[in-house]
Amino acid sequence: MKIALVAILAYLIGSFNSAYFFTNFIKKTDIRKYGSGNAGATNVMRVLGFKVAFFVFLSDVLKGVLAVLLGRFIAGNIGGYVAGIAVVMGHNWPVFLGFKGGKGVATSFGAIVTISPVIAVLSLIIGIAIITISKYVSLGSIIGAVSFLIFNIIYYKSSNMLVFAILITSMAVFQHRANIKRLLNGTESKFGQKTNIK
Repeated sequence: MKIALVAILAYLIGSFNSAYFFTNFIKKTDIRKYGSGNAGATNVMRVLGFKVAFFVFLSDVLKGVLAVLLGRFIAGNIGGYVAGIAVVMGHNWPVFLGFKGGKGVATSFGAIVTISPVIAVLSLIIGIAIITISKYVSLGSIIGAVSFLIFNIIYYKSSNMLVFAILITSMAVFQHRANIKRLLNGTESKFGQKTNIK
């Protein structure tokens, strides 16, 4: 019963999509109609600039942190893992937005940095390095997510942690499937490219 409660609460927390609501408040429009069509910080940066994107990113990270802490409070460590998965699911497929949300990178980071801070930071460093070198946020996000799984395989702690890592990584890669196609085709947008709302 506690686990079910954790999953529902975390999913609802994740379903609050800050990219959509911030853009709707500032520009009275749907961020999903512009740029890549993704309701996430990277697309907000392309459309509205760094400042708004920073607050979106921070809000998404805090969703992950809050959900895991709430899950642990209600149902212990297993509650934290369940909450981490559920909050990312809520962000990716939000009930309030017709199940069309973001890619879950920032929210995933918030969850994993609360559960496994050292591995989270190492994965973040790798992701940022890839973005810096390639200028592709999507590529850095994918490699950062895969790095998180690899680190958890190498430094195995528990089956719960490994399952958590597999699910988080799988969702990240799945949500980037269109980006992967564009990367392979050479049509993916690079970091810093702007898209204006008319």
